[in-house]
Amino acid sequence: MIRPSDNKKNCLECGDELMGRSDKKFCNDQCRSVYNQKLNGDAAELIRNVNNQLRKNRSILSKLNPEGKTSVKKAALEKKGFNFKLFTSTYTTKENRTYYYVYDQGYLQLENDYFMLVLNKDF
Repeated sequence: MIRPSDNKKNCLECGDELMGRSDKKFCNDQCRSVYNQKLNGDAAELIRNVNNQLRKNRSILSKLNPEGKTSVKKAALEKKGFNFKLFTSTYTTKENRTYYYVYDQGYLQLENDYFMLVLNKDF
């Protein structure tokens, strides 16, 4: 025979006894939120940092390319904090030249440390 005290469930975050639905895991929204932040904290921070750098990269390209097409030295991009490792997509031409895009703003490496900046108007 199962006694009612044997069916007790406790909040996964604070340990308080749960009342109500049998599938309940948390006593309130705050406990649920804190538990999930602990569980996903590292991944969320990584994603937040990558998204922040992607926004920064896009902003740099946009400010250096107000007309939609221009060329700049690599040093100008680096000076503003551009991270060449982070981009959202690539496009390779028939001539095997690869454009790197940060959302709608793109760049193509040229000779002598120059980069051509372009705007993809199809976005």
